[in-house]
Amino acid sequence: HLVESGGGLVQAGDSLRLSCTASGRSFDYYHMGWFRQAPGKEREFVAAIDRAGGVTNTDSVKGRFTISRDNVKNTLYLQMITLEPEDTAVYYCAASRTIVDLTTGGRADYWGKGTLVTVSS
Repeated sequence: HLVESGGGLVQAGDSLRLSCTASGRSFDYYHMGWFRQAPGKEREFVAAIDRAGGVTNTDSVKGRFTISRDNVKNTLYLQMITLEPEDTAVYYCAASRTIVDLTTGGRADYWGKGTLVTVSS
């Protein structure tokens, strides 16, 4: 069970931090990721962090978004800076036993319901 929070309406250039809290006791077993879906577009991969802390980001967010995890708090984060109107989307948290499923397959064992980020110009 994954629950995202932290979305909202911001202006271009602002920052936001998304959180995803997982229930259960096996959070550190899963590779975790963030996806987003903009209006009228397909869901796309944003970033992933594996069990060891290795990170993969999509090119459009490199240098602006940072994914991290706290295995004690069972929480995944996405720190976003210098937000752009093109970042407007519903952001989803995902958990997978296979890192490749997250980074290339768009698949996950568990999905959150999403949190909306709106960036105005």
